[in-house]
This record gives sequence, C-alpha cells and structure tokens, in this order.
Amino acid sequence: MRSLERIAHWDLQICIRMNRVCYYLTWRVLFRCVSVLGDGIAWYALMAVLLLRYRNEAVIPVAHMIVVGLVCTAAYKWLKTRTLRPRPYQLHSSIQHFIAPLDRFSFPSGHTLHAVAFSLVAAAYYPALTGALTVFSLLIATSRVVLGLHYPSDVIAGAAIGAAIAFLSQILVA
Repeated sequence: MRSLERIAHWDLQICIRMNRVCYYLTWRVLFRCVSVLGDGIAWYALMAVLLLRYRNEAVIPVAHMIVVGLVCTAAYKWLKTRTLRPRPYQLHSSIQHFIAPLDRFSFPSGHTLHAVAFSLVAAAYYPALTGALTVFSLLIATSRVVLGLHYPSDVIAGAAIGAAIAFLSQILVA
C-alpha cells in the first residue's frame, strides 16, 4: 500500500506543478488550442488530407484509423464508467481547470489514448509523419495535465491503452 500512496502523491504533485503553467496566458492559449485540436478535429483533418493527397491509396489507412478510433472510444468510455476517478480540479482546490472537460471522469485520458493510437496507425502507413505526430501526441498528453483535467497516471494509462489498441490492430490487419 505504501507504493500506491507514493504514486498518488507523485501524481498529485506533478499535476499541481504542471497546472501552474496555465497561469501564463501564452501557455494557456497554446495548450487549450492543442487540446481542442485533440478533441478530434486534427484526426479528422489528417484523414481528409490523406484522402485528398493519396486518394484510393489512403482508403485502407483511413478505414484502419476509423476502426481504431471506434475501438478506442468504446474502451475509454467503458473504463471511465468502471473507474469513476474524479478529475484533479474536482478534488484539489490548488488545481484549476482551464477548459471544459468532454466528460465527467479522469481515468484514462481519452485524448491521449486517441492521439497515440491514431499516430501509431498513421505513422505505420506514412512513416514521414512520425516526427510531427509524435510531437503533437506529446503536446496533447501534456495539455491534459497542464489544463487540470487529468493526473499524469491518467495520461500514461491512456497512452499505454492507445498503443496496445494500435499494435493489436496492426497484427490483425497484417
């Protein structure tokens, strides 16, 4: 039990420190924009651009991304309704939320889950996108903690689940 208490303490302390970044307007605007793009806008745009640029060659990669997105949505919604973990700003007055959450619970981070899954699938088909997608996914993950909506453990779990779904989908497609 001592280990879990240490992890919870670490989780909270990092969350509090990262949340302070949003006291600066420039950082708050940046992370809010990144978070809004991570709501789905960026992924829909990526799929549209791939279809416009590569036409028929992009149909399978985009279909793969769509199926992975649906599986990710089902997985994170199922987990959120089972874990019922409150968001950091709901429990700790020292943490402010700087954007409205899309749902009620914190675990896991759906934004991070989707970002990692979409990035891995897209990069598997289009390796030249790997760098940009990695940076964008890291920004999304960071934004969720900075904005006071998630603990670092929510983001780590979301990334791990997203990676697992993406890798399993790759095995099934191969």
